[in-house]
Amino acid sequence: MPAVERTGARGSSRSIAFAVLVAALGYFVDIYDLILFLIVRVKSLRGLGIPKEQILDKGVLLLNMQMIGMLAGGILWGVLGDKRGRVSVLFGSIFLYSVANIANGFVHGVADYAVLRLLAGIGLAGELGAGVTLVSEIMSRERRGWGTTVIAAIGLLGAVVASLVGAEFDWRVAYFVGGALGLGLLLLRVGLYESGMFEGVKQKDVERGNFFRLFSHGPSLRRYLSIILVGMPIWFTLSILVGLSPEMAKAMGMTAAVDPGRAVLFFYVGASSGDFGSGFLSQMLRSRKKVLALFLFLTASGIVVYFTWGRSSLTALYACCGALGAATGYWAVFVTVASEQFGTNLRATATTTVPNFVRGAVVPMTFVFQSLKGPLGTVGSAASVAAATLVVAAIALFGLDETFGRDLDFVEADAPASARAGEVL
Repeated sequence: MPAVERTGARGSSRSIAFAVLVAALGYFVDIYDLILFLIVRVKSLRGLGIPKEQILDKGVLLLNMQMIGMLAGGILWGVLGDKRGRVSVLFGSIFLYSVANIANGFVHGVADYAVLRLLAGIGLAGELGAGVTLVSEIMSRERRGWGTTVIAAIGLLGAVVASLVGAEFDWRVAYFVGGALGLGLLLLRVGLYESGMFEGVKQKDVERGNFFRLFSHGPSLRRYLSIILVGMPIWFTLSILVGLSPEMAKAMGMTAAVDPGRAVLFFYVGASSGDFGSGFLSQMLRSRKKVLALFLFLTASGIVVYFTWGRSSLTALYACCGALGAATGYWAVFVTVASEQFGTNLRATATTTVPNFVRGAVVPMTFVFQSLKGPLGTVGSAASVAAATLVVAAIALFGLDETFGRDLDFVEADAPASARAGEVL
């Protein structure tokens, strides 16, 4: 492989710490909004005068609009991140989100509510990927895992704040709080500097941000699909076992009423600790794959406990939700691996779209779950989808390369030889 000029010096310790903090707060706002909508969905629709029998259908419509926005936004911001820069995405995405969320507090009908959830989803889609890409490129290869761990561990606490704000305040006020958090973060980002690695590639003859290149090149497609499949058990667990915990509890024979907001709160408290733990282990073991394999095993064990001991009492079910959060708390390592899989000319595109595609995978997973409920029952259907998701994730993980300590100063294989910035896949 050709030896070529490196793409720029890394920042000072202070600028790196600042970038990690800003990226973590961006993910915090991301999670705040995702969870806030789940919490205020019912009371916001009631506040708009929607009849009780239509609340579920209208809520699904709004959720789907948000997820469509995140899928579209993931592609938009990912491509812009590779074409225009990581920092520009961090500014543009949070601005759109902030404006849309403040406007959410003024809606008077489902139609404008749906449009604004779409726009908020588009805005939020760039936060995590751009932040992780920037931090991965400005930190040393041995230490960048610590940076992404802090991003995920702090960011997931946004769910805790969303649960508290959504429960204590009027739903319109809760949206105003989210918008205000975004605007505050926008001002904080004025001090960010662009990645030297990106600036170096920007000066060279390299095609950047070609989203379709992820699908048209065999090795890229394999890596891309594999990392998406590895992340699917996280959102299966959250969306079905935790998000639908009242229905799951009833199907398991429980008579106590389950509060889904509390179940989600326990899940995310566990997820924050799990993300810190998985990131810590990946640094100590100097391996991403070993930690991902361990946490997939813990997820499988947690699901078994959920279906057995979890049905014994309300306390046990909530405890299982927290344990499942900790077991699926490999999001930090998962997103780090996504960033480390691809060259500088495609890194933002891949890192930004991967988590949003994993979130979008909730749609087919819930479709299969619903389809199997008839012949297998609610518990049997959920268990079957869980098993299939975990098996697919394990197979996909086996096909990924170990990326701990990989030098990220490289471009993808089909870039012009004169423009390669280091190691080529």
